[in-house]
Amino acid sequence: MDKGKILVVEDDRAVGNLIMTALQTGEYECRLAGTGGEAILEAAAYNPDVIILDLGLPDMDGIQVIDKVRGWSEMPIVIVSARGDDTDKVAGLDAGADDYLTKPFSVEELLARIRVALRRRRSESTDPMEQAGVYRNGDMAIHYLSGRVFLKGQEIHLTPMEYRLLCLLAQNTGRVLTHNYLLREAWGDSQAGDTPALRVYMATLRKKIERVPSQPKYIQTHVGIGYRMIRQEVSPGASERT
Repeated sequence: MDKGKILVVEDDRAVGNLIMTALQTGEYECRLAGTGGEAILEAAAYNPDVIILDLGLPDMDGIQVIDKVRGWSEMPIVIVSARGDDTDKVAGLDAGADDYLTKPFSVEELLARIRVALRRRRSESTDPMEQAGVYRNGDMAIHYLSGRVFLKGQEIHLTPMEYRLLCLLAQNTGRVLTHNYLLREAWGDSQAGDTPALRVYMATLRKKIERVPSQPKYIQTHVGIGYRMIRQEVSPGASERT
């Protein structure tokens, strides 16, 4: 049984075939596109669950592909590229990619990133609690309508900025959010806040929601790039506690 549909966008035939073989072995349905133009057409016609995207395409930059797809779809996009500079990662994530994997990569890591992207896509469309205005992740619950946050059934008090940042991360669980994205969305303007201030707010937020702030399980730091909310198993009986 297919686990999901994956569109692989890669102009290097050897790398493309390697990824395709790994996906097919993992029982994913997949297609391969070798150019940006072909990728955009396949994204619309094939409607994949995840796009694996190389940035160095022969007819256009992969960032342009992201821009085109984001004009009509929020399907997860995982960049797999030889460009390893933080500036390239930030540019791809700011354009709307969900994750970034640098070549060379292990097949196991690629499959893990795909599983994260698939969980995000499926939870967005099928989680009845989130549709009802409640986000649950492990022992944490966010009640959007009342603006309250609970950890193991106990309410924790956040500042307005801490709450805003937590909601942004929660609503994009599994996706890396860059510093620029968080500054723009939380402050309303990337120039209104700055990265050091963001780090301070994230540190105070972690102290409130993480059992061991130095070993966080909810908010993962991507040094020089941004942050990601990690999906945790919801504890049995969590709904009764909040």
